[in-house]
Amino acid sequence: MLGPVLGPSDNKERVLIYILSKGQGYARELARFFDVDLRGIQNQLENLEAGGVLVSQSVGRTRPYSFNPRYPFLDELKALLEKALQFYPEQTRQELLLDRRRPRRKGKPL
Repeated sequence: MLGPVLGPSDNKERVLIYILSKGQGYARELARFFDVDLRGIQNQLENLEAGGVLVSQSVGRTRPYSFNPRYPFLDELKALLEKALQFYPEQTRQELLLDRRRPRRKGKPL
């Protein structure tokens, strides 16, 4: 949908929409969600981080990515992505907005 604006790669749009919806994400999680090749997602995550749009940090063996709060056009980018998300199929939108992460086990130390 945003191909003319973001370039020919659909993976860039997928990465941005997913991170907008979930707040953060890592490469394998995104590749599984959209059922696409992992390397393509990794390339886009690296490109967006190099461009300053995303930031990441190592957490164990994973590298979650999120929006860079210092990116100068962050508000405008998020507004564009939210508008694009309205045109996604209803089922895909619901899956993106549904947060089904397991809760922390009761009594487990931090």
